[in-house]
Amino acid sequence: MLPTPQQIQDYIESHLPCEHIEVSGDGSHFEALIVSAAFEGKRLIARHQVVYAALGDRMKEEIHALSMKTLTPDEYRKHG
Repeated sequence: MLPTPQQIQDYIESHLPCEHIEVSGDGSHFEALIVSAAFEGKRLIARHQVVYAALGDRMKEEIHALSMKTLTPDEYRKHG
């Protein structure tokens, strides 16, 4: 069974403190906007690795593709 955008959001939120999160997708391809203080001081690849770690094996087993925009709370307030 393919995951829903809400399930992906729940997976991320359960392992990563998020100030804001939006997930959309069709069951195999997803897009996410994730705002978290955990991204402070991290480069883009490290931010994505934090999200992949939050999703764990689901990235290999359930989620075919995930496109992410990862922002710190300050970046989100400045650039939305």
